[in-house]
Amino acid sequence: MQFLDLPKENISTKQLLVLMLLAYAFSFAIRLIWVYQFADYAPFHYNGQLMINTNDGYFFASGAQQALFGLHEPNPRIPSWLSYGVTFFTVILAKVTPFSLETVTLYMPTIVSSLVVIPMILIARLFGATLWGFFAALLGSIAWSYYNRTMTGYYDSDMFAAMAPMFVLYFFIASVKNFTLKSALYAAMMIAIYPFLYDQGRAVVFAMALIYFLYVIIYHRKEAITYKAIILVSLSTLPFDWFLSSPFSYLANVVLLVLAYLFLQKLTLEKRALYLLSFIAVVAFLYFGNVFSLIIGKVSYYLSRSVEEQGLHFFQVNQTVREAGKIPFTLMAKRISGSPIGVVLSLIGYILLVIRYRPFILALPLIGIGIFSLWGGLRFTVFAVPVAALSAVYLFYVISKGIENRAFRYSVIAVLTGLMIYPNIKHIIDYKVPTVFTKSEVEILKKLDEIASDKDYTLTWWDYGYPIWYYSDTNTLIDGGKHGHDNYIISKILNSTSQTLAANLARYSVEAYLKNKGVVADRIFKGKNPNDFLDELESGEIKLPKKSVDIYLYLPQRMLNIFPTVGLFSRLDLVTGKKLPDPFFYASGRFRDDGSMIDLGNGVRLDKRGGVLYLGQRKVPLKRFAVVGYDQSGKLHKNINELDPNAPISVIFMQSYGTFLIVDESIYNSLYIQLFVFENYDKELFEPVIMSPYAKVYKLKR
Repeated sequence: MQFLDLPKENISTKQLLVLMLLAYAFSFAIRLIWVYQFADYAPFHYNGQLMINTNDGYFFASGAQQALFGLHEPNPRIPSWLSYGVTFFTVILAKVTPFSLETVTLYMPTIVSSLVVIPMILIARLFGATLWGFFAALLGSIAWSYYNRTMTGYYDSDMFAAMAPMFVLYFFIASVKNFTLKSALYAAMMIAIYPFLYDQGRAVVFAMALIYFLYVIIYHRKEAITYKAIILVSLSTLPFDWFLSSPFSYLANVVLLVLAYLFLQKLTLEKRALYLLSFIAVVAFLYFGNVFSLIIGKVSYYLSRSVEEQGLHFFQVNQTVREAGKIPFTLMAKRISGSPIGVVLSLIGYILLVIRYRPFILALPLIGIGIFSLWGGLRFTVFAVPVAALSAVYLFYVISKGIENRAFRYSVIAVLTGLMIYPNIKHIIDYKVPTVFTKSEVEILKKLDEIASDKDYTLTWWDYGYPIWYYSDTNTLIDGGKHGHDNYIISKILNSTSQTLAANLARYSVEAYLKNKGVVADRIFKGKNPNDFLDELESGEIKLPKKSVDIYLYLPQRMLNIFPTVGLFSRLDLVTGKKLPDPFFYASGRFRDDGSMIDLGNGVRLDKRGGVLYLGQRKVPLKRFAVVGYDQSGKLHKNINELDPNAPISVIFMQSYGTFLIVDESIYNSLYIQLFVFENYDKELFEPVIMSPYAKVYKLKR
C-alpha cells in the first residue's frame, strides 16, 4: 500500500500559519462576492448596511437587540443572549467593536465559518502533509453546501454547524494517532460547548463520540489511556444545562473536564477498575445524553412525511419545508463537492484514505450524514463537505504519486483541486440570493413599530415571524421555531371566507396565548369538536375574551408565492385527518398577449373576447374578470366584470405586479385575497393602518 502513502512535507510552524492565513483569506474573499454584487442595490440596504439573507437570523438578532437595547421585553419567545452562541458572540462583538449590530450580523457568518480551514489543515499536518490540508481547505471552505449556509448575510447558527465538528474530528484523530490524553480532553471540550454553538447538532457529535469509543476499544483496548479518554469524552455530555443557565452550564462542563483530566493523569488503577469506571461513564453518557433517542428522533423527524396520527390530526410542517425533503443524487453531489464527478472522486478518496490511514474511520458519521441527505433533506449535506474535500484532494495525491518531479506533481494536484473548485465558484457567482426583506418592506414594519405597542401581536405566516420581531417590535403567534399545531390557526384565518370567523379566531387565540404561553391550538380545541367550535366562533355563539392587546394582520405581497402552501395547514379535518379538497390556484407572471388570447403558460390560455379559460383542452367559463392596480399616488383601483354567475373560476389581473391569478371561489373570497388584493374588508371588524403595494397591515377592532 506504499502507493497510498502521503509524501512528507517539511512545513515549518511559520509556514503553517501563513498557509492557514491564506486559506482563511481565500474563504473570506469568496464570501465577499455577494456583498460586491449588491453593494449598490438600494432595495437590499437598510440603516446604511446590507441586510441579512436568512429568516432565522432575525431570531438571534432579536435576542441581541434585547441585550443591547432592551427591546422585546414582553415577547416570551425572544432568546436570552446567554442561551445561544450566535447571540452571545454577537452581543460581545457589538459591544467591543465600533461596528453596528447590522454590520456584525452581516459579516459574522463569514468570520466564523472560514475558521474551518484550521482543523482541515491541522488534520493533514498530523500525517505530515500540510499542503494536502491547504488545498482541501480551499475547496472545503467554499464548496456549494457549506457556502450556501455560511455565506455573508447567512446569520444563523449554521456558521458553527460543520466547523466545530471538524475541530472535534481533529482532536479525535490526534488522540488515536499520537495517543495522548490531552487531545481527548480537547475533543471533549469541543463536544461540551458544541450545543451552545449549534444545539441541533448534538446528534452529530454524539455519533462521532460513539464511533470514537468503538474505535479505541477495538484498536487500543490494551492501553490504559483508552479508558481514561472514554471517561473524559463521556463526561463532556453531562447536561449541566438542567440546573445552570447557558453559557455557564457549558463552562461548568469544561471545568469538570479539566479537573477530570488532571485526576486521570495521576490516576493509577488496575485495568478492571478502569474498565468499570469507563463503563459507568459510557452508561451515563447514553442515559443523560439520551443518545439513541436523540439520534433516532432526528432521523424519524426528517423522514416523517405524514399527518399526525394521535389526537387531533394536524398537518406537519416538515412536509412543506424543502430542506427536509428527499433530494436526488445529483443535487446531493453538487452540494457536497460541486458536481457528481466531484462527489464520486471524494467517496473513492475517502475509501482509500480509510484503507491507508485507519483513524479516518472517525469521520464516518460526517460522511454518513451527508449521504443521509438523500432521504433527510439537503440541510445534512453541509456536514460532509470538509471531509469530502480532504478525501478528494487525497485522491489527487494518490493519482500524482508516480510523478517524480516535485514541482510538477504539486502543480497537477493544484490544477485538479482547481477543477474541483471551479463549479463551486461558478455556483457562488450565480447564487444571487436576495435579502429576507427589501427596504420598502422593512419600512412598513418600522412604521408598524411606531403605531403598535411592544405588547401587541402581529398575525401572519411563520416565515415572517422573526423579522416582525426585529423590525416592528411586536409579538407573533407562530414563527420560525414555533410553527406546529398553531399553523392551523393562522392558516384558517388567512384562508377563511368569513371575515367574522377570522377576526374572532384571532382574538380568541391571542388572548388564550397571553394567559398561557405555548401551543394555543391544543388548548382551545381541547375537549371540543374543532369544526363545531369554529362554527360557533363564526356565528358569535362563543363570547370573546376581553381585549387586552391590539392585534394586527400583516399581509405581504410575497405571501402570494406560498399561499397554496399556507392553505394546506387548514385544509384538513382535525378530527378524522381527512384532507379536504384542494382549491384551484394558479399564478402567472410570465404571459404572452397576442390580441385575442393571453397565453399564461402550462397550457393555460385566456380568451379575452369569449370570456373563457382554456386549461389544456378543457374549456372553462369565467365567473368574473377583475383588474386591480395602483395609480402614482399608491391608491388602489379595481374593475370587476361579472360574467357567468354559475362558473367556478375567476381571473384576477394584478396590473401593477404584472401577475395573473386564476382562482376558484374559496381562494377569491379568502381573507388574504380580499384584504390584500382588493382591500375589501368588514369595517366593523378591521381598520387599515398601512396600505402599501408591498404589504398591508390591518388592525383588529374587536
